[in-house]
Amino acid sequence: MKKSTITEIKERFDNDVERFSNLETGQVATIDATISLELITEASKRIVPNAKSVLDVGCGAGNYTLMMLSKMPNLNCTLVDLSLPMLDRAFERVSGVTNGKVEIKQGDIREVDLQENSFDIILAGAVLHHLRDDQDWETTFAKLFKLLKQGGCLMISDLITQDTDLLNEYTWQRYGDYLEGIGGEQYRQKVLDYIEKEDSPRSMNYQLDLMKKVGFSKVEILHKNMCFGAFGGIK
Repeated sequence: MKKSTITEIKERFDNDVERFSNLETGQVATIDATISLELITEASKRIVPNAKSVLDVGCGAGNYTLMMLSKMPNLNCTLVDLSLPMLDRAFERVSGVTNGKVEIKQGDIREVDLQENSFDIILAGAVLHHLRDDQDWETTFAKLFKLLKQGGCLMISDLITQDTDLLNEYTWQRYGDYLEGIGGEQYRQKVLDYIEKEDSPRSMNYQLDLMKKVGFSKVEILHKNMCFGAFGGIK
């Protein structure tokens, strides 16, 4: 199946700002969204207790940065997203709660110009599953590594696969059952079709191995439930 283009993804998010502005309803198809959000922000705070800056990749309406600021209120925040309506909403929400600077950059993280060695914390919530081939994954992880200061961390919460086909089928079957439990068979099909068209997730093992390959000194698994996980690396 031909995957969604960057433009198609951008357009979809342009039209979905309200849903993504509400953590309770916006993430209902994401298992353990609130737990993962709590874990990756709390881990970031503990890894870099004197952090000054956070980069939120694919920030959407700003939920991850807002949670980070609830723990560390003075951070300078850089928000990156394809969608300008999302960024505008994120800017408005984040500016209201931080004493630090807030900067927005519209574009694809693979192409946005950011200064190397300038971030203490990078958060990537439900965004990296849009990467496509191995080259794409590797260059993006290498770029994120370079953007971090020494001792900084990249924390990811995302859709993931299993490396073993049999187990992958099983976890996605379970996820389908979960979706059906929330919204019936039609909802299940809608979400799974959309993932099939738009997303190309990789396993947690793949991403942790890639982190080590590009230079992270430590990698950590914080949480995993079926095809969702929270994990990260320390530079």
